[in-house]
Amino acid sequence: MLRCRDGSLYTGATNNLERRVATHGRGRGAAYTRARLPVTLVWSEAAEDRSAALRREAAIKRLSRGDKLLMVEAVRPPSRRRER
Repeated sequence: MLRCRDGSLYTGATNNLERRVATHGRGRGAAYTRARLPVTLVWSEAAEDRSAALRREAAIKRLSRGDKLLMVEAVRPPSRRRER
């Protein structure tokens, strides 16, 4: 899942995550992300095969924005707070 400049989330499936994120970052990915650069990878998971990946992508796309944000927060490392 990518977070776009405008705060929106883009979900897709790929068999080469690094290459696909770089492609989106160069403005060569989906038209949706091209119009909302820069993008940042905020969440990913591995799938058993392409079919499973596409099913999972479809399931994620059906989630509400709030549920997607909860997924992102669940994997983000806790921020460090400065102790005074």
